Amino acid sequence: MSTAEFVVVANRLPVDRGADGEFKHSPGGLVAALEPVMKRTDGAWVGWAGQPDLTLDPFEFDGMLLVPVALSADDVELYYEGMSNDTFWPLYHDVISPPRYRRLWWETYVEVNRRFAEAAASVVSEGGTVWVQDYQLQLVPKMLRELRPDLTIGYFHHIPFPAYGLYSQLPWRKQVLEGLMGADVIGFQRVADAGNFTRSIRRLFHYETRASGIRIPQEDGSTRVALAKAFPISIDVDAYVELARRPEVQARAAEIRESLGNPKRILLGVDRLDYTKGIRHRLKAFGELLHDERVNVEDVTLVQVASPSRERVEAYMQLRDEIELTVGRINGDFDTMGHTAIRYLHQGYPREEMVALYLAADVMLVTALRDGMNLVAKEYVASRIDNRGVLVLSEFAGAADELGMALRVNPHDIGSLKDTIERAITMPGAEQGRRMRSLRRRVIENDVDAWSRSFLDALARVRADSRAQGTR
Repeated sequence: MSTAEFVVVANRLPVDRGADGEFKHSPGGLVAALEPVMKRTDGAWVGWAGQPDLTLDPFEFDGMLLVPVALSADDVELYYEGMSNDTFWPLYHDVISPPRYRRLWWETYVEVNRRFAEAAASVVSEGGTVWVQDYQLQLVPKMLRELRPDLTIGYFHHIPFPAYGLYSQLPWRKQVLEGLMGADVIGFQRVADAGNFTRSIRRLFHYETRASGIRIPQEDGSTRVALAKAFPISIDVDAYVELARRPEVQARAAEIRESLGNPKRILLGVDRLDYTKGIRHRLKAFGELLHDERVNVEDVTLVQVASPSRERVEAYMQLRDEIELTVGRINGDFDTMGHTAIRYLHQGYPREEMVALYLAADVMLVTALRDGMNLVAKEYVASRIDNRGVLVLSEFAGAADELGMALRVNPHDIGSLKDTIERAITMPGAEQGRRMRSLRRRVIENDVDAWSRSFLDALARVRADSRAQGTR
């Protein structure tokens, strides 16, 4: 098998396998973020192909070497649905839903992480660079360092990292931190997340942390310095701008408005169906606005896209039932023959349709209770080439650190959320333009290329420093 100088390791490969056995690009945010980097570097991507009990040899796809890691049905249940999404996900999102701790889940998580590390070690060139992605693979950096001490290793954490008071619940808290400290650069979405991580290191290991550096003692008596800091992720802005300019996409946006009865204002929510996204809070606020007659169903419609997510995890099944019951009640109370209060869409859509929705929507509602970044907020801003539209943004989303001209809101405060939605609906065009131009400047300047360059530049500096000091 050929080797690559640059290797990405992620839970999923950047492709989906259709019923005909053919592969096509998968639509996820991580893929969109990393694809430009992969094409620039002719790199390799290690990940699961998305189907249990599927064993595939490495293969070429669109200029990338893809290295599949096989997962059994038990692996998917225990490592992915269990440890990753029923333990780490709720714990790292401030215990919005109670995390569950199962020793069998952890044992499988360790074994699967080792499989990913071994696959990456087998494909990366001597002295190469490996970039590990996200919470499903937190043990891989240390395992890789043990297998291949010649490598430069980066890790990026796409979700929040919790304060020590919450993180300390984890029975395997030291093992996870040791796994992450195997990386030369550990990246987070927000400064606060990097701070939570380094405070946990100090509490549990008493290592010295100065600025963004963590001084990690080595077995030979030397000290290795790992960098832990914020690298806020972004989107491929040009792709959204290009779609927003297409006449057929603009025509589709007009069709969407027409199909909704041409209301004066369209509110839009776009989320995975997840309890961290604040969908229930958004629906409650909108329902109360209708009940209080502060908005009228003939003038204002909410479109809620809730793409399917983790449908075999109990908490997600309960959430879907609750949201669909709420939507049904609100629509039953307020729909007319010609207008629907909430158009609820439990499905995913291609990027072209999403951009048409962004163009059709007067107000974008991002009411996450906790979110590492939230790229939907940035996609909406990038798509608004007319410099119109209003972004209502939760202060608990990572994007709030960057998008200061959005209408920020605490989604737990339903009264304030109602007031903010009403303000967004009635905002004059001049104020919309002033805010949106500022938001667009920020998103355009800090696009996905800027994100990847900043992270990889930090990795290169660490590599150069360690070679100068003779530690690698």
